[in-house]
Amino acid sequence: MTRLVDILGAAILLLIVLPILLLIAILIVLDSPGPILFRQERIGRDMKPFLILKLRTMHGASDAFEFKPQRITNVGEWLRRWKLDELPQLMNVLRGEMSFVGPRPEIRKYVEMFRGSYQRLLVRRPGLTDPATLAYRQEAEILANEPDPEQVYVSRILPEKLRLSEQYAMSRTFRSDIHVLLRTLAAVLIRR
Repeated sequence: MTRLVDILGAAILLLIVLPILLLIAILIVLDSPGPILFRQERIGRDMKPFLILKLRTMHGASDAFEFKPQRITNVGEWLRRWKLDELPQLMNVLRGEMSFVGPRPEIRKYVEMFRGSYQRLLVRRPGLTDPATLAYRQEAEILANEPDPEQVYVSRILPEKLRLSEQYAMSRTFRSDIHVLLRTLAAVLIRR
């Protein structure tokens, strides 16, 4: 998507969801001690790091690998189910660190494991969603049932997500980005 569309879209959506974000912030504070926002370094366009913003969904300080269901707060479980924990990333879009559509930004550790793929993908900004995100929208549930979720993520899920993201990047158009956004909205609203 063009940068102008990203800026206008993120600004308008932030204004619309601001009351919801304020209510969620109150719920997070009442639910468990800790900050409202979760910040984590991710690798962005041209392999430059930035801090991704999310609403905090876990108890205590989080490590890089977040697939530990027992650490998710009550409010956090609800936020993750409806993908509301991702709303602060509209600020990342507004600041130019992310776009609406693009490969999900990853932590440095995994980027280094798959450096070639990420160098090809990150000639553009990472995004809030893309076909790989849609294909693996139940990723947390899949990994929660694995004895070694990180190993499964690195050996099976991430390589497939990268393949899907690279495939999409080769034929990406403004129209296809709109289609991905509409499919993402439908996936969130019509949970199956």
